[in-house]
Amino acid sequence: MICPLCLGESRPDARLHGRQLHQCVAAAGCGLLFVDPAHHLRPEDERARYQTHENDPADPRYRAFLAQATEPLTAQLAPGAEGIDFGCGPGPTLSGMMEAAGHPCRNYDPFFVPDTEALGQAYDFVACTETIEHFHAPREGFETLDALLRPGGWLVIMTQCIPLDRPLDRWVYLRDPTHVAFFRERTLTWIARWRGWHARHPSSRVTLFQKPVT
Repeated sequence: MICPLCLGESRPDARLHGRQLHQCVAAAGCGLLFVDPAHHLRPEDERARYQTHENDPADPRYRAFLAQATEPLTAQLAPGAEGIDFGCGPGPTLSGMMEAAGHPCRNYDPFFVPDTEALGQAYDFVACTETIEHFHAPREGFETLDALLRPGGWLVIMTQCIPLDRPLDRWVYLRDPTHVAFFRERTLTWIARWRGWHARHPSSRVTLFQKPVT
């Protein structure tokens, strides 16, 4: 099986929580850890799982959680910059936070806001919070994110990288059956190099990428 991100060699890794994991082992590869496609949920089961998430736009704790991404993103944007929340889920919240900061923001989610017309445009910023770990096809996912960015635009990613301080079987991310792709800092560095993006890390959970102007 090849790595679904860098297309390098991968090998079977641990089998945890009833799912077979594979590890990218290519010498110059991305280091992605990913779930065997045979253990991906069916779309209807995946949607049902998402509907159990309590992402209430009025919940101050959820808004504070998203602020980890919106605050460093907003600090980079020109007044009136336009964007899209890619993978907004069943309770779109980040778009409202960005609009309150003066930045028009559309929503897209393949299950809950399948606005394909929104994917035909380019934006000054793209927010992708707690979403990339759900990418069944991460290479195509990042190609889509790149296409959504105007030259000079910003992409903010929020995800938990694979922890170094505990065994994998104790990592909460792996217990969610909708999580199928797991990233390392090395993986994010590989993505930046592959796409030609400039990267910075405001926190351990948040990465900002900027698409070059030329």
